[in-house]
Amino acid sequence: MSTTSKASQRIEALLDANSFVEIGALVSARATDFNLKQNETPSDGVITGYGVIDGNPVYVYSQDASVLNGTVGEMHAKKITKLYDLAMKTGAPVIGLIDSAGLRLQEATDALNAFGEIYMKQTLASGVIPQITAIFGTCGGGLALFPTMTDFTFMEGKNAKLFVNAPNALDGNNTSKCDSAAAKFQAEEAGIVDVVADEADVLAQIRALIGFLPANNEDFNMEDCMDDLNRVNPELANCVGDTSVALSIIADDNNFFEVKADYAKNMVTGFIKLNGSTVGCVANRTEVCDEEGKVVEKFDAVLTKKGCEKAADFVNFCDAFGIPVLTLTNVKGYEATMCSEKGIAKAAAKLTYAFANATVAKVNVIIGKAYGSAYVAMNSKAIGADITMAWPNAEIGTMDAKLAAKIMYEGQGADVIDEKAAEYAALQTSALSAAKRGYVDQVVEAADTRKYVIGAFEMLFTKSEDRPDKKHGTV
Repeated sequence: MSTTSKASQRIEALLDANSFVEIGALVSARATDFNLKQNETPSDGVITGYGVIDGNPVYVYSQDASVLNGTVGEMHAKKITKLYDLAMKTGAPVIGLIDSAGLRLQEATDALNAFGEIYMKQTLASGVIPQITAIFGTCGGGLALFPTMTDFTFMEGKNAKLFVNAPNALDGNNTSKCDSAAAKFQAEEAGIVDVVADEADVLAQIRALIGFLPANNEDFNMEDCMDDLNRVNPELANCVGDTSVALSIIADDNNFFEVKADYAKNMVTGFIKLNGSTVGCVANRTEVCDEEGKVVEKFDAVLTKKGCEKAADFVNFCDAFGIPVLTLTNVKGYEATMCSEKGIAKAAAKLTYAFANATVAKVNVIIGKAYGSAYVAMNSKAIGADITMAWPNAEIGTMDAKLAAKIMYEGQGADVIDEKAAEYAALQTSALSAAKRGYVDQVVEAADTRKYVIGAFEMLFTKSEDRPDKKHGTV
């Protein structure tokens, strides 16, 4: 492996020192049309091999833009597909480092077929081994499916480009108006990219993510926990708004790896360790706080189309790889806008289906409001949560007590409405009333959340659940 190319330098920075073993270094292009025979194509523009990240085996391919602009042709693709074959046989993740001008035009139909072969391998590997893509240069046209068919996508913030159609090819648009290929757009608007950072940090973040993921769908990620399992956190009660902070506090060593942090910020998704075991987390969010604890963004406590889709995809990943799911619920309804209405029903159905369909251990902690069918969709007991907890001040019911009293006692004066609202809150929307009906298993103090959640997942470790025999669902 050449140590001078960017492609090889990225592999060296990603993997543990001296652990990379290259495969197929002598492969070169077979095509000779359009003067290809006169061009040297070392490794056919992609370096492939295996190594370890913190001792965990991984397979890596890294496209070399210095060789035919990293374009994908017949032999380039065969190297990647053979890498997938090895990864599937041995049960280890595949990491693709993308820097390519796309389809190799000189190879025409051979190159088209090459794309399809890679898509096929990605499809077969989906749900069997984790797939991670990092984009450092151009990733356009049919190549844009590579990252979108994998589980997690990272993108370098300044030079990387991800697009199906280039910004200037879109009707009424140009790059200066909206750079739809930029990392910012793909992370914030398209929701494809999980992490945007500079090149060194992208590679460091991939290393961190690998530490949370199982090697395959039959593996279980577990490590020794040095943190106090019974740690009490009084500050948790103040984190109902920014649940990314709450999850960091609950986690072993306060380590929370958030994915798609810039997309649908009203829904938080990511990984933590609890007693050394990986847990996937989904949480409603109404505030974003900066590093000093100041609120910099606010949202309504509602489910949105983008938030539902983001959470559903994440739950599906966790279920495929046997990763337990923890939810922090604080939701009072659905977003009510014309734009949202076009897709909210389908998106909420996707979220409901993802939670209901998942057979991994599922724990729900109601930390704020839990109103209406939006609450039901958020991993409620009715759709399969194994254990449901609630903080003492949580509100669980059809709607806000004051609003319910106004509807039931319309026209009877403010005093009557206030009195009936207080009565309704006590009888119908309190955590205690939900617990009496069996919809909440435990009412726990916010400060004690960590130990109770750890206990629940420990108890659920051997969970096994049968479902109707079918090929797959259709939602």
